[in-house]
Amino acid sequence: MSRIFTAGRLRRPCSRVPAPSAGPAPGPARPGGRPRGRARRRIGGRVPVPLAAAGGIALAFLLLPLAGLLVRVPWRDLPELLAEPEVREALRLSLLTASIATVLSLAVGVPLAWLLARADFPGRGLLRAVITVPLVLPPVVGGVALLLAFGRRGIVGRYLDAWFGITLPFTTAGVVVAEAFVAMPFLIVAVEGALRSADRRFEDASATLGASRWVTFRRVTLPMIAPSLGAGAVLCWARALGEFGATITFAGNFPGTTQTMPLAVYLALETDPDAATALSLVLLVVAVVVLALLRDRWLRPGTTL
Repeated sequence: MSRIFTAGRLRRPCSRVPAPSAGPAPGPARPGGRPRGRARRRIGGRVPVPLAAAGGIALAFLLLPLAGLLVRVPWRDLPELLAEPEVREALRLSLLTASIATVLSLAVGVPLAWLLARADFPGRGLLRAVITVPLVLPPVVGGVALLLAFGRRGIVGRYLDAWFGITLPFTTAGVVVAEAFVAMPFLIVAVEGALRSADRRFEDASATLGASRWVTFRRVTLPMIAPSLGAGAVLCWARALGEFGATITFAGNFPGTTQTMPLAVYLALETDPDAATALSLVLLVVAVVVLALLRDRWLRPGTTL
């Protein structure tokens, strides 16, 4: 029998597993002989000089025009310039027409987005492509298309004029039509994406409880997509506010009737550069505010439109 006492202490059989070492246990060897257990080093540290130089050039290219606008703004005379009747009228007309165009886009664009996201019918992909054409179409071309459709001799405008006495070109209503034409696709794309990613189990549960499709859409679907709907509406409003090409082609440039802020900037650039700079500053502030509102919705890393 082995001795059970050593130096006055009771020796017990060791039953505990030896404590692991501080470092990670080496894994199986790689084909090259290196263990796999070591943590990979994160890519970071210094930025490659070519990438830093190219990124700096791109940043300067984007920021210098904005900085030039801010430097050349007549800050001392800015309140007086914005208080001029022509400028105030252009601001009022722009805000009014952009708001009406947004309401019109919400009224007819949201149902169209629902059809694209939930209904199954032939040619849906082609229809989606046609709807997004104004996003990439030159605005002047859009204005020409509006003239050919809703002008006095257009395929629809001739009947509006003959039957109802409605003339859209070169009127305030024409401004609304032009702005809605170029801005509505932004709203449709945003709402359709939200509808496609929404959890349809809530709608199925509402239908199971006996709710009609209209009640389900109004009480369940709309609250679910409310953030995307709000973001799309704000983006639509901002795009309508800054519309130029289709407006001047379809509605003209008449002060007090069709002259919005972008058109006033274009006209003032030849006669009063300070007023043009002041109006440009207003549009720049609106764009910054819109981006700030949409930051949490679309400008987070990993999010897509």
